[in-house]
Amino acid sequence: MRAAYVEQRGPASSIRYGELPDPVPASDEVLVRVTATAVNRVDTFVRSGAYHTPIPLPLVLGRDLVGEVAAPGASGLAPGTRVWSNSLGYGGRQGASAELACVPADRLYRLPDGVDPLVAVAVLHPAATAYTGLVHHARMRSGETLFVAGGNGAVGTCLIRMAKDLGVRVIAAARGPRNTEYCAEAGADEVIDSTAADPVAALRGPAPQGVDVYCDTTGRGSVGSAVDALADRGRVLVMAGLASAPGGDSLDVGRLYVHDQSVVGFAISLATTTELAEAAAWINRRLSRNDLRLDTTVLPLAQARKAHEDMETAAQGKAHRYRGRVLLRVSPST
Repeated sequence: MRAAYVEQRGPASSIRYGELPDPVPASDEVLVRVTATAVNRVDTFVRSGAYHTPIPLPLVLGRDLVGEVAAPGASGLAPGTRVWSNSLGYGGRQGASAELACVPADRLYRLPDGVDPLVAVAVLHPAATAYTGLVHHARMRSGETLFVAGGNGAVGTCLIRMAKDLGVRVIAAARGPRNTEYCAEAGADEVIDSTAADPVAALRGPAPQGVDVYCDTTGRGSVGSAVDALADRGRVLVMAGLASAPGGDSLDVGRLYVHDQSVVGFAISLATTTELAEAAAWINRRLSRNDLRLDTTVLPLAQARKAHEDMETAAQGKAHRYRGRVLLRVSPST
């Protein structure tokens, strides 16, 4: 099979595209013929070694896929059934950037009829992150107020949509008129232009008592400042920041104590199969309604290296070469 892979942890330049032996599914796995995959920031962390997780070598990259069952295996699904997964390529599992992938049956979900595979694969990781983060970690409840920094990004957009499904008031922040308008279209009740005002200071207007949950998807914010924006019993959900500089941030522990507040670290990579399945049910409902779309750029699988290079360049503050979520087309029928 053709695959995008690395033979050892390292930079994007170490990514190879070529032939690897066809995988053989274990007794609890399903062989899937991959239609498309997506490139996530965390994929670059796994590849480089910044995120420590067991991996086989050579490692096929990527965690998200949409495809068709090639052989029923443990799932009992008929060959040709359209399926998806969003938790490959880490934790000892091979990845999704290949013509064939072995997917554990408890991490494989049916794709609803009529859903475009490229629309689906673009949202799998950010949507599951939003659901698991808000529901399982931040304990978000109807009637509360959520603040999302970076609301125009993939995860930010999904956080806004997930929160509205929960009956939550959403305040988002983004840079510039185009991005703030996008947040409003996604469902944010109020939007702050972070180029014109400090978001934490600006929150005092729409949320004078503070927000119940504070999410910074950019990894650039200060946890200390986030705590200052919380209401009593408020929660900061730390869901980005692996690439940020260590140190330089401090917490007022006394404030956390007297206001019954908390700071919760969250990584989707540690989600349980039960949590992922619950998120998958929500994702499939939204996909069926065709209202969970993100901007995308589609590249052939052979350009996986370019996609990784672009993502790391953008993380350094430079302009993206590609717009929106970068998808890799695997099957010629896509």
